[in-house]
Amino acid sequence: MRILAASLISALVSILALTAQQTGTTIDPPVGARDVLQAKGDGFQIYVCTDTHAGLKWSLKAPDANLLDSSGKTIGRHFAGPTWSLADGSQVQGELIASKPAPEVNSVPWLLLQAKVGTATDRLANIKFIRRTETHGGVAPESGCQSSRDADKIVRIPYTAIYTFYAEK
Repeated sequence: MRILAASLISALVSILALTAQQTGTTIDPPVGARDVLQAKGDGFQIYVCTDTHAGLKWSLKAPDANLLDSSGKTIGRHFAGPTWSLADGSQVQGELIASKPAPEVNSVPWLLLQAKVGTATDRLANIKFIRRTETHGGVAPESGCQSSRDADKIVRIPYTAIYTFYAEK
C-alpha cells in the first residue's frame, strides 16, 4: 500500500512539474488582447564578443531589421531597446516577459514582450504586448569568440521573424 501511495505521489509531482514547465513557456498574449498590427522583421541580430566572468562569449548587442507589411513594403524598423518604430514616427519599446525555444534549429527564440510604460507613441500608443514568432536564423555563431584577439569583435547574423503587436481589449 505504501509503495502504491509513493508511486501515486511521485506520478502527481511529475505531472505537476511537467504542467508548470509547459505553462511557463507560453508566449501567448493575455486573454482579451487583440492583434492590431503584424509585420515581418527582416535583418540581422548583431552580436559582440564580450569578456564575461565566465570567459569570452557572444552577447546580443541589438537587432537591426526592416519591418515589412504583407506585401513586402517597408513600414518601419526594429533596433536596440528593443524598439519598433514605424515610418510615421510612432514607436514602442518592449521588455521581455516570456521566451520559448524556436522549433527551427539555429533560430532565435520566440518571445512575448510587454510594452515599456511611457514608450508607446502615436499609432503604437495602445500597444501593450509584442510577440516574436516564426523566427529563422539569428543565433550567435559557435566559433569566432575564443581568444583575447576576438574581444569586441562584431558579427551580424541574418534572421527573419514575425512581430505581432497587441492592444488590450
